[in-house]
Amino acid sequence: MTVHTTIDSPLGELLLVGEESATAPGGTALVSLSVPGQKGGAVVQDGWSEDAEAFTEIVSQLHSYFDGERTRFDIECVEGGTDFQRRVWQALEAIPYGTTVSYGDIARQIGAPRTAVRSVGTAIGRNPLLVVRPCHRVIGATGALTGYAGGLERKQRLLVHEGALQTA
Repeated sequence: MTVHTTIDSPLGELLLVGEESATAPGGTALVSLSVPGQKGGAVVQDGWSEDAEAFTEIVSQLHSYFDGERTRFDIECVEGGTDFQRRVWQALEAIPYGTTVSYGDIARQIGAPRTAVRSVGTAIGRNPLLVVRPCHRVIGATGALTGYAGGLERKQRLLVHEGALQTA
């Protein structure tokens, strides 16, 4: 059964979508975490149940992250995407808190040719788990903030929060 809830955050309202799971802490595996206006973000569908209780553990971890008390998440997630996307997303999960890497770094890490940088960017843009799977930590080769499905302002806020970017 698909469940959902919304919570307030420093990024605005977050929409959490999950599936019941016997192995997930709290009983819910995260399918999607998105923000309003997000390119490709989740939209509540008919047949989904609103159930804030199902997300208690996930919400607790998100609050701890935004309060500066957590640098990694221990959340079971529902796997989706293509094989290539999963390889890119796995590389995202390995980026340490408070650091950034380039799209080219991700391509090299997964063994893709340099010409695959655009494909890497597309896969990152389809990441359904903003914040939890830290695609915000990927920047342009020149250090420029580029591409973020949740908007560049949110990407900047996350990087400042983690200490990976100084405010002007």
